[in-house]
Amino acid sequence: MSVLFVSGIDTDIGKTYATGLLAKSLMQQGVNVITQKLVQTGISKQPDGELGIADDILSHRQLMGMPLQPCDLDFTTCPYRYEKPASPHLSAALANQPLNINVITDATNALQADYELVLLEGAGGLLVPINEQLLTLDYIAKQGYPIVLVTSGRLGSINHTLLSLEAIKSRGLMIHSVIYNHIHDDAEQTDAEIANSTIDFLQAYLACHYPKAHWLVLAKQANKHSDNADITLPTAFI
Repeated sequence: MSVLFVSGIDTDIGKTYATGLLAKSLMQQGVNVITQKLVQTGISKQPDGELGIADDILSHRQLMGMPLQPCDLDFTTCPYRYEKPASPHLSAALANQPLNINVITDATNALQADYELVLLEGAGGLLVPINEQLLTLDYIAKQGYPIVLVTSGRLGSINHTLLSLEAIKSRGLMIHSVIYNHIHDDAEQTDAEIANSTIDFLQAYLACHYPKAHWLVLAKQANKHSDNADITLPTAFI
């Protein structure tokens, strides 16, 4: 594999944090890895009126402990960036800048030529519309990318996780990994009993239905850009 698609069960689930730390851990294993963002919305305009580098790409590089790369500066790692913080299909329509999915594919192909592995982070959940005709998962199914799914222990996560797994399976895609993010362990309507039960249930469910999928864990994001933040990967992760 040379591309892994990183998605989540919902928005604000920690995909960017997971993607950056995943890349960092792979680098520590000697993998030549780069991250890419499928599309970024909610970007503020610069003083010159232009949209800068995607916020999530900036976060990835900080978490990876590396400077911006030439492929970031020329926007290969995120060709489409929009000001409106909304679903990509709406943000693109409001900006009158349609998203051409072939541009994203070409960008990924260009990155594959220079790196062993590309971690492609999505926007929102799996069924977010990229444009008026295409859902995110439709595009990923066409490309055949294995999927890394980020989840958490907040109330409702079991349902959203299983729905996401069913959607992935229905398109014949591989569930490469599930990352449990402790970010929501003390959120409203969630407590230790709910979080721990969610972990137990999801681990058992994966072991039964997706035994080849990796189970990974992210610690609570007390300091999401901490230099010692890490995620432990199995030797045979890729």
